[in-house]
Amino acid sequence: QVQLVESGGGLVQAGGSLRLNCTAAGRTVDIHHMGWFRQAPGKEREFVAAIVWYAVRTFYADSVKGRFTISKDNAKNTIYLQMNSLVSEDTAVYYCAAVPVRRYVSANPDEYDVWGQGIQVTVSS
Repeated sequence: QVQLVESGGGLVQAGGSLRLNCTAAGRTVDIHHMGWFRQAPGKEREFVAAIVWYAVRTFYADSVKGRFTISKDNAKNTIYLQMNSLVSEDTAVYYCAAVPVRRYVSANPDEYDVWGQGIQVTVSS
């Protein structure tokens, strides 16, 4: 099994930056791709970005393109989400997720099998 632990969240002013980290443990060799999702109060969990574990392929939600960058360090079993030009609408709990089987990359959270505990990101205006 794969376990995920997020870190790096917090409070930032609008226009600022934060970097989220997600470290995988366990059977990381099984990971096909990983993603970031977020959930604001009263809203459904939404896709933010995804990255293929053994390839250089990334995917982004339109709302974060040009502002957020997903990257990875396979040696550290870690993916990152660099968030720039943050706005209040980015305030949410951010979740890291992994797919430990070969599957098409999806923006549907139901297609992800393993989840981290979530980490709060608050953008003050």
